[in-house]
Amino acid sequence: MSATAPRAGARPIVLAYSGGLDTSFLVPWLAENHQRPVITVTVDTGGIDAAATRTLGERARALGAIEHHQIDARADYFEQVLRFLIMGNVRRGQLYPLCVGAERVMQAQTIALMARQLGSNSIAHGCTAAGNDQVRFEVALRTLAPELEIIAPVRDRAFKRAGELEYLRVRQLPVPPYGAAYSTNRGLWGVTIGGTETLSSKGSIPESAWVLSKDAFTQPALPQHHTLRFEQGRPAGLDGQALGAVEIIERLEGLAAPFGIGRGIHLGDTIIGTKGRVAFEAPAAEVLLNAHRELEKLVLTPRQQRIKESLALSYGDWVHEGQLLDPVCRDIEALLLSSQQRVSGLVHLLFRPGAMFVEGVESPYSLMNASKGVYGESAGEWTPVDALGFSKIVALTGVFHRRAGELAAQQLPGAPPG
Repeated sequence: MSATAPRAGARPIVLAYSGGLDTSFLVPWLAENHQRPVITVTVDTGGIDAAATRTLGERARALGAIEHHQIDARADYFEQVLRFLIMGNVRRGQLYPLCVGAERVMQAQTIALMARQLGSNSIAHGCTAAGNDQVRFEVALRTLAPELEIIAPVRDRAFKRAGELEYLRVRQLPVPPYGAAYSTNRGLWGVTIGGTETLSSKGSIPESAWVLSKDAFTQPALPQHHTLRFEQGRPAGLDGQALGAVEIIERLEGLAAPFGIGRGIHLGDTIIGTKGRVAFEAPAAEVLLNAHRELEKLVLTPRQQRIKESLALSYGDWVHEGQLLDPVCRDIEALLLSSQQRVSGLVHLLFRPGAMFVEGVESPYSLMNASKGVYGESAGEWTPVDALGFSKIVALTGVFHRRAGELAAQQLPGAPPG
């Protein structure tokens, strides 16, 4: 059944199109209810192969889109976002590597540019009222393109997935894979999966719902050794071959996913204040973040590591919240870039079912090699007498605290002991 014909001369609505249920439903719904042509735009920030590209375009047009555009933004996504997540070793809740949310500001930026080029004054998205993406998209759009109207029917009219499915089926329009059972989002940095099980805190999704690693433990792979090379904090080579960062990420996903590396369920705080839970698969992110962290330990001073960790925590929060455009993020990125000048070298890895093990790291900037001493074995730039004096000095804070308590006890009956 075809949608209502658009009004003559009506300007198109540009729809941020993922090919999932919400955005598939919106193609005919927007055309029917706004009587305007709909143009779908998919911003490829990873995870879309040639077959998926073809399917997205065919489904968008079958749903009623007058045009479909797919923009390859993988390299820009790495340069604008992912390289800083790696440099900062950024995870949310000490676990989740911001698999999908980190790309939303970039996608909004790209779609706003396309809307202007296509002569549109309206952008539509399929975010719900209960999630983070509505905030990420709209903060970015209001900052970058305040003149554009934002249309969010799934949120504003509280559509449910079952109703969206029925709408498409009644009109004999294509229904995307997974139907209403699971909501999946895939990008360069991993996959997120939401379903009935993630609505509470007590259980996992079934093995069949995992996208990248569903056979990892029923058909375990034999252990593999790999070597990663970093240049100034950027992934620059894999197993002796010089490669671009995007290609390294994509290859690592293919290598690590069969081991179940990077699989998890994140429980955390949403932007809107509720607790939320999502399953994720991030094999490449898991490998790169762990490898980069261990190389940094070899070449950075303790103070460099400490200040990086504190700033990276805030940076990750702001990326998660859709605040990547705030100038404070540029300030943190400047420090991250400065900190990476010596983060170059090799990381030797072992992949085995369920885990990635860092076997060793090496760098021409090794602070371990720079010392004449050997930990636990022999003194280097100091003597045994120096070590004795150092231990005495380091102990003074505790000595003074205990002594002050003893003195107070002598002067004030009932004072707490030292």
